Amino acid sequence: MNLNLTFHGAAGVVTGSCYRLDFGNRSILIDCGMFQGDKTLKQLNYEPWPFNPGAIDAVLLTHAHIDHSGLVPKLVKAGYAGPVYATAGTADLLQFMLPDSGSIQEMEVERLNRRNQRRGRGVVQPIYTEQDAQDSLKLIAARDFGQWFEVLPGLRARYWNAGHILGAASIELEVAAGGTRPLRLLFSGDIGPEHKALQQDAAAPQDLDYVVMESTYGGRPRPRLDDRQRRAALAVEINTALAAGGNVVIPAFAVERTQELLADLTRLIAEGTVKRVPIFVDSPLATRVTTVFAKYLHKPDGVQSDTHQPFEGGSLRFARSVQESMQIEQVTGGAIIISASGMCEAGRIRHHLKNNLWRPNATVLLIGYMAPGTLGALLEHGEQAVRIQGDEVLVRARIRKLEIYSGHADHDELLDWLRDRLPVRRGLLLTHGEPDAIGALRAAIAQWKDEAPTVVAPKLDETYSLIGAHAKLLKQPLQTRRLDRFTESEALSGEDWHNDYARLMLQVQHQLRHASTDQERRKLLKKMQRVLGRG
Repeated sequence: MNLNLTFHGAAGVVTGSCYRLDFGNRSILIDCGMFQGDKTLKQLNYEPWPFNPGAIDAVLLTHAHIDHSGLVPKLVKAGYAGPVYATAGTADLLQFMLPDSGSIQEMEVERLNRRNQRRGRGVVQPIYTEQDAQDSLKLIAARDFGQWFEVLPGLRARYWNAGHILGAASIELEVAAGGTRPLRLLFSGDIGPEHKALQQDAAAPQDLDYVVMESTYGGRPRPRLDDRQRRAALAVEINTALAAGGNVVIPAFAVERTQELLADLTRLIAEGTVKRVPIFVDSPLATRVTTVFAKYLHKPDGVQSDTHQPFEGGSLRFARSVQESMQIEQVTGGAIIISASGMCEAGRIRHHLKNNLWRPNATVLLIGYMAPGTLGALLEHGEQAVRIQGDEVLVRARIRKLEIYSGHADHDELLDWLRDRLPVRRGLLLTHGEPDAIGALRAAIAQWKDEAPTVVAPKLDETYSLIGAHAKLLKQPLQTRRLDRFTESEALSGEDWHNDYARLMLQVQHQLRHASTDQERRKLLKKMQRVLGRG
């Protein structure tokens, strides 16, 4: 019997998680996530599936983050009608997250089409709509942690708490592959760090044939902080920012990161460590998700907190409507604004950045991973000006980075997690990481000598046979790959030609603005025209 694993996402990049397992004439997907980051990668979300959605028998989700679940409605729209398995926490979060994703796509495409109409370009259709997302929710089937369930004849699965966000899981699979014992696979999902705010430490089985493991923070260790130390570090940043007199703008994912911040901020304010200032949560999704977190508060495999009511407080203000969001823009100092998205790529955070980045007394506090090519990454890397919704915005605000709320295990924690899974008999497949991160983990694992499993770093749309002593790369026709080698290299480097174009336009505007005479400006423009072959 054949047993093949194809990597349709999160291969050499940290988004778009989607793995297809084919055995016999049956197929399942582990995750069905959306690509995020530069425009070349995001374009893959609009393109046809590299497989027949109607031929998929089941989908198993590791967790609710959109880069792991966000294309489920597209899959259903294309003909998938089977179950979508998830933990109860993930199922509850998806009730809000998938419709919100559809709504955002509708709004962004509507805005894009207005611009395209003025430019004489064609109409773009959203990947899926809010209604498409609502329709897909009917297929979600919740399963408990730690309980085996049959996915298909000859294939059973079990969820383990991954310690990443509410409901996040690693997925253990047992496949009857014709041997004396079933083949055992483990898909790590996103692994949480030790001592994470609101979540238990990750757990999973050992003695496996194959492990597909995330590598987001390969090569990057972080300080190990307990709850008290984490809150103290946050207090220093917030107090320094407020002392400058401006707003503190925090891009934060609506799921988990926002709730972690709220739990720590409300406690710091209650203790008097941080002065009482308005805390605006400007994200309808974050507001809804917070109610889900409250539902699972202090429950097994739910939300853990040493604060009785971590999501309540007199200074908390949830902005639900567009009007309430616009009113926040009138606040020019002395407030904490938490808004999505966490990488500054969509949602209301872009309005708050547009309103505050140019203010020298404002602070933008980045608190998580910023995928290459995103607006958050450009700010992190010190860009002096950025383009937001087509407008140039100077960056005069203080840009601060505080990586103490990461939902991912760091380099050392990933290695610790993997050691606890040993032996891994046939192979370790490193995914969900950039090439440098994967390379750093691979080098560290090689130092384990005899204990080290065989390590493979799959590329996008590659297929491996899992029958045999090790994973074997299968030859495939070139047309099955969605990106050619050059485009894939550019996309995975983090900055594609769209980023180069935006940076060039900012540079041209800067040169024209600072030229001393109109004659100098015309000389610059004529030089550019000659380079472009039009002068």
